[in-house]
Amino acid sequence: MKDLILSVDCGTQSLRTFLFDLKGKMVAFSKIDYEPYSSPNPGWAEQDPEIYWSSLLKSLKYLREQVDDFQSRVAGMAITTLSDTMINVDKDGNPLRPAILWLDQRKNFLNLRKRSFLTHLSHILVNMDEPFRILQSESKVDWIRNYQPDIWEKTYKFLQVSGFFNFRLTGKFVDSIASQIGHIPFDYKKQNWSSKDNVSYMLFYVEPEKLPDLAEPATVIGRITSKAATQTGLIEGTPVISCGSDKGCETIGTGCIENDKANISLGTMASIQITSKRYFEPIKFMPAYPSVIPGAYNPSVSIFRGFWMITWFKNEFGFKERLDAEKLGIFEENLLDEMISKVPAGSLGLISQPYWGPGLKMPEAKGAFIGFGEVHTRAHMYRAMIEGIGYALLEGLIKIEKRGDLKVKSLTISGGGSKSDDICQIFSDIFDLPVEKSAINEAAGLGAAIAASVGIGMCADFNTATREMVKYSQKFLPDDSNHELYQKLFKVYKKIYPKLKKIYSDIRKITNYPEIRG
Repeated sequence: MKDLILSVDCGTQSLRTFLFDLKGKMVAFSKIDYEPYSSPNPGWAEQDPEIYWSSLLKSLKYLREQVDDFQSRVAGMAITTLSDTMINVDKDGNPLRPAILWLDQRKNFLNLRKRSFLTHLSHILVNMDEPFRILQSESKVDWIRNYQPDIWEKTYKFLQVSGFFNFRLTGKFVDSIASQIGHIPFDYKKQNWSSKDNVSYMLFYVEPEKLPDLAEPATVIGRITSKAATQTGLIEGTPVISCGSDKGCETIGTGCIENDKANISLGTMASIQITSKRYFEPIKFMPAYPSVIPGAYNPSVSIFRGFWMITWFKNEFGFKERLDAEKLGIFEENLLDEMISKVPAGSLGLISQPYWGPGLKMPEAKGAFIGFGEVHTRAHMYRAMIEGIGYALLEGLIKIEKRGDLKVKSLTISGGGSKSDDICQIFSDIFDLPVEKSAINEAAGLGAAIAASVGIGMCADFNTATREMVKYSQKFLPDDSNHELYQKLFKVYKKIYPKLKKIYSDIRKITNYPEIRG
């Protein structure tokens, strides 16, 4: 009886495989950790694509050991992966060089395509000249073309990690429309490869023949080949269904399929995202990405390195909690949560601005803490960081609502930070909205399974699939007094960047960090 969906979530630091039933129950789970990347040079982040593939095979082996009749019960599979991580392959799908990851910081300033005078002038008039040059410099396509021309010459296809997996499993160079997120020539509004009149065609030019075919999400893109069947333990002919990026799957996996519900993802990159049938840009020139639901979009606002700051805090200031947690046999996050609960809402006026990495439209921005006093401890600093991320995401939601002419009525929360009840309550209080926590922490894996269930017809549509498969473990309601306080502090928060912008710019000119290039 084919009653299970196999889904795969390949991330920066680990690969996870799941078996879900049509009620959203996780029947089996396996996780393989690996080093996130190597840095042959400062700022580089590369990974051997074979690490991803071998991790998949190893993880599937562990999954097979957990479930009797594994082969006969798997109805289909779908893969979601990290975005903006590209792989050069030859005609046989063999990698020609390590994958360049989304967090790679190398820059290219050679042989950049020239803008016309009018285009250049228009970018200056709308304050997009420097952002345009930043985007050009971040083109990994041009870096490879300029510094490794032999590799680019041999490149048959330039693939996302998802496309690499799809070929290994089906023998086809095809990938989902909803997986095309990154520095690639993609038209996000039309959901297709860019035509010559689209700006991304010039920014990230790739010869059309080197790009994979595109498939609608939630469709069968191919079937397991005999070779892949031998390697994976799956039955030859098992359908492989297209889904989308990890963030897109996470949004669907938390039940956010209408524009009145938003998902907050608290990972390395914190974000707030909705599903919309209409294309709009919450921040001008920052695209709404394709949704896992065919023809829909995911308008979002992200805080680069959002919850990375929490990891930084644990490494720099959480040594005591780490030792105590080891003695007690618990996670150090449990003790950090105790720190949050001991500090009142608003952190006694200590406010953080979580611009830990410069944004595309705010290249001079830096992180800041303001309001320090003698009463403040590292516990106040920890809570203030979380509240600062909340303020930044609230600012993002306001932009989404204004640009989309819509009103969000509830939130879901997922990612590592969602494990903390205190953090969930803080976000409910800041947003003054109910917050629902997913019953499982692996929302992206569930989202991929939902797409697969629709793609092979086990569920009629996404409404049916999410209604049956998405479950919530807790619901947090806002505390009126805390929200009133947060509203007052949020008004202060919104003044920080405008007040400090010139100071940030002066610091940048003095230190050349972030780097200024003409």
